[in-house]
Amino acid sequence: MDDNQAPDDLRLVHLLRAVTAEFGLRQTEFTARNGMHPTDVRALICLLDAARAGEPATAGLLGARLGLNSAGTTAVIDRLERLGHVARIRDDRDRRRVLLRVEPQAIRLGRAFFGPLIDGVLQVLDSFDFAERDTVRRFLTATHAVFTPEPAP
Repeated sequence: MDDNQAPDDLRLVHLLRAVTAEFGLRQTEFTARNGMHPTDVRALICLLDAARAGEPATAGLLGARLGLNSAGTTAVIDRLERLGHVARIRDDRDRRRVLLRVEPQAIRLGRAFFGPLIDGVLQVLDSFDFAERDTVRRFLTATHAVFTPEPAP
């Protein structure tokens, strides 16, 4: 870090850290209330993101996104399946491939807990005009890239 870094810039970094820490605490509260492991929530987020992006959600994709080996990935999927949050389904295009689907009850559970928080964030965003939202989006996208490791060759 540069000693000449503008204090306002560091305050933004500290604020981002505070937001992520609070979000992490909410995730921890959610997992504790629902008998889940913290990795389970990360897995559900990965699977929901894949569904939104139209990507086939396989165990391989999940393991790569979570940074888990095959045994760890299987343990997470087994745990989520036992809890009724994830189903393994055969790919219609390739019957040899198994896809992962987040079950509706898991989505409802997540919405019941995180919905009010998301609504609060959306309400905050309502006070921003398009250009401000675009700036926030560019900042968060670029910051996410800083924290996201490059895929191994």
